[in-house]
Amino acid sequence: MVAPLRLLARLREMRASGTASLDELVHLVATELESEVCSIYVQKPGDILELTATLGLRHSAIGHTRLRVGEGIVGLCAATGAVMNLPDAQNHPAFAYRPETGEEPYAAMLAVPVRRAGRTIGVLVVQNRAPRHFTAEEIDELETVAMLLAEMLAASGAIDGGAEGVTATVPRVFSGTSLTAGIAIGPVVLHGGPRVPLRLLAEDTEAELERLHNAWERMQRGIDELIAASSRGRAASAEIVASREVLDAYRLVAADSGWLRRTGEVIRSGLSAEAAVQRVAGELHDRMRRISDPYLRERLADMEDLAGRLLSALMGDQPRSAPSPGAILLARRLGPAELLDWHAKAIGGVAVEEGSPVGHAAILARALGIPAIGGTRGMLDTAETGDEAIVDADEGQLILRPEAEVQQVYVHALEAQSAQHAGWAALREKPAQTADNVRVQLMLNVGLNLELAQLDATGADGIGLFRTEIAMLARGGIADVAEQAAMYSRALDAAAGRPVIFRTLDLGADKLLPGVIAEEENPAMGWRSIRVGLDRPALLRRQLRALLLGAGGRPLSVMFPMVATVSEFRAARSLLLAEARRVRPAPDRLTIGTMLEVPALMWQLPDLLNETDFVSIGSNDLLQFLFAVDRGTPSLYGRYDILS
Repeated sequence: MVAPLRLLARLREMRASGTASLDELVHLVATELESEVCSIYVQKPGDILELTATLGLRHSAIGHTRLRVGEGIVGLCAATGAVMNLPDAQNHPAFAYRPETGEEPYAAMLAVPVRRAGRTIGVLVVQNRAPRHFTAEEIDELETVAMLLAEMLAASGAIDGGAEGVTATVPRVFSGTSLTAGIAIGPVVLHGGPRVPLRLLAEDTEAELERLHNAWERMQRGIDELIAASSRGRAASAEIVASREVLDAYRLVAADSGWLRRTGEVIRSGLSAEAAVQRVAGELHDRMRRISDPYLRERLADMEDLAGRLLSALMGDQPRSAPSPGAILLARRLGPAELLDWHAKAIGGVAVEEGSPVGHAAILARALGIPAIGGTRGMLDTAETGDEAIVDADEGQLILRPEAEVQQVYVHALEAQSAQHAGWAALREKPAQTADNVRVQLMLNVGLNLELAQLDATGADGIGLFRTEIAMLARGGIADVAEQAAMYSRALDAAAGRPVIFRTLDLGADKLLPGVIAEEENPAMGWRSIRVGLDRPALLRRQLRALLLGAGGRPLSVMFPMVATVSEFRAARSLLLAEARRVRPAPDRLTIGTMLEVPALMWQLPDLLNETDFVSIGSNDLLQFLFAVDRGTPSLYGRYDILS
C-alpha cells in the first residue's frame, strides 16, 4: 500500500490534466492500492446501483450489473452509509452473486460510500483474491478517492436527481411524526444541504492547518455570541433567551477538541481544510447512525449543523435569499442553531426527513411554537422551492402541492383556530371559574426555561409541572448542582411569586439518558423515575440540593414521580428533608408531594394522604396502566373513555 500523499499527488496530476475519466480512476486506484479489482457503482433512479466502471471484473458487466439499494454488500454499503471491510465477502450473509461479473476468485472486499451534499450517490469498491482485512490507512485512502469521485460524477452529469417532469406537479402526502402541534400553509423553501468543498487537495498542509484553526475560532466566537444573547434579558429576543439550555448543550458539542484534532490529522494526509471537515463529518455520521440510543443518535443533526458552520467559516457565508413570510422549511436534518437562523426569517412550519421529538431542533420548535413534523422521508426527492405546502403537525402529515379544495379546508381551519386563540386571549386576565362559581387555577406544564415566557403570555396562575428531566435530555447529560440551581432559580424568578411545582427527574421509558438509563425490553414498567433516584441516591440528593439552593429562601414545592408505595414516598421525602437541614437559606415554605400514576398507589391513598402535602394525577401513565394501553400505539387512541 502506497503512502496517502503519493496517491493524492497522482490524483492531483490526473485532475490537472483535464482528461480524468472513471476508467482512468479505477486503473489508478487498483494500481496504487495494489488491488486486483476496483469498481464504481453509481446510484440511478429507482434506488438502483449500476456498475459504471471497473478494472478486474468483466468489462461486459458495465451497464448491465445492477443491485437495489440494500441488496448485496454494495447495496448494504449504500443503504447504511457504512464502510464494508470484509476478508471473505462471498461468505457474508448479504453477498449477492452476479455471474456476469466474474468475481468468483476474489475474497477480500472493501466498499465505501460515495457521498455528495449529504446524499449517497454511489459505492467505490476494491477487491483482492487473498482473504484479509483492509487497514485503517487503506480505508482512509479509499474514502479520499470517493470524495474526488463524487465531484467527477457530479461534473459528468452521471448523477440522476430522480423523478422529473410531470411528477413535480402532482399532489403528494408524506406521513411522519408530530414534533410540534399546529398547522401551517405556505410556499416551500429548501434548507441547503452540506456545502460542497471547491478544493479537495491541499497544496500547503501548514497553511491548511492554520485556515482550519482560524475558522474554528470564528465558529466558536459565533456560537458564544449566540449564547451570550441569552443572557441579555429582555434586550434579546424572547426566543434566544429561551433557548439557553439547548444552545449550551450545542456549545459543549462544538467545543469537543477531539473533532478538531481528527480534522487536523486528515489535513496532514493531504486534504484541504474543507475536504477534511467534510471527511470527518462523514466518519461521525457513520458512527452515530449505528448507535442504537435515540438520544445519542439525534446528536447527528447537531454535528452536521456544526460541520456546516465550520465549512461556512472556511468558505465564506453562502448568501441565502429571504423566504416569503410563513414559508414551509423542508430539510433532511436540522440543527438547533440552523432552526434559529430560519426562525429569524419568519418561517411558518418545518418538515424534516430525519428527526424525532428528542432532537434539539424539535425541542426548540416546540418552544418557539413552530408547527413541525419529522420522518417525512422522500419529500426532498420531489419538492421544489416555491411549491405550495401544508404542514399538518396535528396529524403528522406534509401535504405537498395540495388540491385547491384541500388547501381551502386548511385555510378555513387556520382562520377558525386564529379566532379561537383571539377569543382565549381576550379571556386571559379573567379569573378561571366553573359555571357554579368555583375558582380553579390554570397552570402551565414546562420543561425548559425557554417556555417560561408563556407564563405572562397566557396569564397562567403558575407552573403546575416543571419537568426537570427535559433540560437534561436537551443537554445530553446531568447538569451539575450549580447549573441546576441556576435553572430552577430562573423558573422561580419568572413565576414572580406564583407557585412552581418541580418534579424530580422522570427518566426512563421513552426518556433515555446516556450513562444513566439504558434501553429495556419493557421500559414503561422498568427501571425509571423515582426507582432510579432511590437506587442512585447521590443523583437524587444532588438534584434536591440544587432545588433548595435555587429556591434561595423562597417557597419550594417538590414532587416525586412514579411512586408505587408509601414506603417509596417516605424514602424520597427523607432524602429531601436531610438536604433541607443542610442548605441555607432554608425555603420559606417546603411542600412535598407525589405523582399518582401507578395504580397500586390508589389502594394506599388513606395512608399516603396522611403524609403528603399534595397529590398530582399523572393521567398519561395512570390510564396506560389501568387500561393496558400503550399510549404510543395510534390504533388504540380513543378506544376507551378516560372518564368512565
